[in-house]
Amino acid sequence: MKMTSRPTMLRSRKQRFPAENYLNRELGLLAFNRRVLAQAQDGATPLLERLRFLCIVSSNLDEFFEIRAAGIKEQLKLGSNSRGTDGKTAAEVYRLMSDEAHAIVDEQYELFNSDVLPRLAEEGIHFLRRNAWTEAQREWIFEYFVRDVMPLLTPIGLDPSHPFPRVLNKSLNFAVELEGKDAFGRSSGAAIVQAPRLLPRVIRLPEELAGCKHGFVFLSSILHGFVGHLFAGMEIKGCYQFRVTRNSDLFVDEEEVKNLRAKIQGELPQRHFGDAVRLEVAETCSPRMTEFLLDQFGLAESDLYRVAGPVNLVRLMQVPDSVDRPDLKFSGFVPGTPNALSKKPTIFSAIRANDILLHHPYQSFTPIIEMLEAAATDPKVVAIKMTVYRTGTDSVLMRSLIRAAQNGKEVTVIVELMARFDEEANIGWATKLEEVGAHVVYGVVGYKTHAKMLMIVRREEDKNGSRLRRYVHLGTGNYHPRTARLYTDFGLLTCNEDIGADVNEVFKQLTGLGRAQTLKHLWQAPFALHANIVSAIEAEIVAANEGKRARIIAKMNSLLEPEAIAALYAASQAGVKIDLIVRGVCALRPGIKGLSENIRVRSIVGRFLEHHRIFYFYAGGKENVILSSADWMERNFFRRIELGFPILDKKLKRRVVVEGLQAYLADNVQAWEMKANGSYLKKRRSARAKIHCAQSELIEALKPGSL
Repeated sequence: MKMTSRPTMLRSRKQRFPAENYLNRELGLLAFNRRVLAQAQDGATPLLERLRFLCIVSSNLDEFFEIRAAGIKEQLKLGSNSRGTDGKTAAEVYRLMSDEAHAIVDEQYELFNSDVLPRLAEEGIHFLRRNAWTEAQREWIFEYFVRDVMPLLTPIGLDPSHPFPRVLNKSLNFAVELEGKDAFGRSSGAAIVQAPRLLPRVIRLPEELAGCKHGFVFLSSILHGFVGHLFAGMEIKGCYQFRVTRNSDLFVDEEEVKNLRAKIQGELPQRHFGDAVRLEVAETCSPRMTEFLLDQFGLAESDLYRVAGPVNLVRLMQVPDSVDRPDLKFSGFVPGTPNALSKKPTIFSAIRANDILLHHPYQSFTPIIEMLEAAATDPKVVAIKMTVYRTGTDSVLMRSLIRAAQNGKEVTVIVELMARFDEEANIGWATKLEEVGAHVVYGVVGYKTHAKMLMIVRREEDKNGSRLRRYVHLGTGNYHPRTARLYTDFGLLTCNEDIGADVNEVFKQLTGLGRAQTLKHLWQAPFALHANIVSAIEAEIVAANEGKRARIIAKMNSLLEPEAIAALYAASQAGVKIDLIVRGVCALRPGIKGLSENIRVRSIVGRFLEHHRIFYFYAGGKENVILSSADWMERNFFRRIELGFPILDKKLKRRVVVEGLQAYLADNVQAWEMKANGSYLKKRRSARAKIHCAQSELIEALKPGSL
């Protein structure tokens, strides 16, 4: 598949359609969180998974405020009146997203208190509130407070010598209203108590004491119950939990940086103290204290979120994992492994025989781990090259790379230091790799390395003598074994010489210097991925105009880039049938007569996070299928190093189409269909229609021994 190589970076041209034909990114993100919340609202979802989905909503909203809302507030601070692709100003966007975020949070806590908690109690899983503690429970909890909590607390009375403390991003804090004088005659009337992050937010009581098998108490309830012991002789007039969310988008002026790693290490601590963007308080917080807190953080009333429960539901994520009730969770399953891997003595011989496709989480990530572990000790392996975007703080893959370097292999690792919220972990691995002699490179300044590539070079003997052979893994997801059990992704194992040469060329770009070269199969951003996608869409337009069959199916996480959207609109106008499966934000409006009536957009939200990117073009019957690390966003096309890679084997290509596209287009259980105004409706099936749930069907289809 020939690629048009471009020596300079492409830039998205001006959109060809008016602003009203594009939807807003921030509102699209909130719409996605509504679909996640719907999973918690759905009575068919297992009960403990409903609680988990509530926690996921909170986690998603945290990042939304830390990054997206913070960015809009920065525009407001600078007085920006510019309009986005959708035609809205920052002020308009902020008002709309604030209203929607407040509505989501209100629904979330209403569901938590009136439905999920009572149903958990019916199942013997209780969260014991202060006003319902028995004397024995209170005694045990007080002992816990004295032994494990109070020694870690530092109450700060607010007076001229004790100003309002620096409050960490998303930390649990308590504002205490006091009356009386202390030992020094002070009577400031207020104090702040910060809960250390190492303390669990949910504490499990002994079964015999709880009166049920699974009894929990919130840390916030414990602090509320015994906060008076921190202020001897003073009267507690009120105690209110609060949490502030701060701007966490790490900014590094890469053009001015001489040592990127050192600069990022210096900036990371400041992430905890960025500008405040949201204040969450208990619904009981007094007007006086609420106004005081808003003033301290420089926030307005619209930035205030009153909640009826813990201010951080994310920390309840531990509960489903700690409760042994399989009947209240998604049923377990064993990921399959392609039979091709068991028919050969080694993974390398299996890849030599045929390309191998892995579909996670339905198929195991273990072959990738085993391949790298084998490479670390295989005397025939001479070099390993790999990109690292997200991999976790305890990564078996990174340990294998370290062992390979210790064994004398040439190990080169492209570590992306600007992987948001994983910077610290990546710096840690970079340091460890350098200590054992691996070559560590931080990619290209100004362009995040988001491509997922692993190349193992092996010296092998064949009938023509000794030769070096490249074994390559390309993926749509990160080299992260934990998320490989939760995210849907494809991975390709191949020793195709042309693909290996392309991958080697990309590694050369990342580690060395030189102009971009023409690649035979890979579509690479920032040089040609965008141009090739637009060209592929335009080829379908030409076919449609000639009366030939034309078809586009694309699956991705986000669709925002204006020119790609404009090309899809033009394709629809030409009569090309287009199906888009977009998990999160989609700025395209489907189903508008004369513009997009041939485009359908759906979102699948279920047990697993839909993460693979698949681009299908009929291409006159060739059926080009491209897997990619990139969404259709301006950043992915022009400010990141991304890859699109073709599936060349006909059987594997068919698998991608069936498993990655057709299964999701047939889904009538977890599918949401997008309307032209940006809202979503849950797909409804008729009473006689056969049930199709893509994720459940793929678990069954790809179970061990199936392929």
